[in-house]
Amino acid sequence: MAELKFEITEHIATLSESSKGWTKELNLISWNGREPKYDIRDWAPNHEKMGKGVTITKEELGKLKEVLKSL
Repeated sequence: MAELKFEITEHIATLSESSKGWTKELNLISWNGREPKYDIRDWAPNHEKMGKGVTITKEELGKLKEVLKSL
C-alpha cells in the first residue's frame, strides 16, 4: 500500500479536545501533493496519528456554511 503524504498548509481551528489529548480540527490540507482542501478530523497530539475525517472543497464549504446558518 502506498504511503499517504499530507501537509497541513493552514490550521484554521481546533473544534474540541478529548481527555486523551486528541483534537478535532479544521485544517487546510494538501494530500499527496494535490491542491489543498478543507479537512475536519481527529488528530493525536503532534499530528503523529489521525482518525477518519471528511475532506471538502471551498465550494462545498460554502454550501455547508449556508446550511449551518439556516439551522
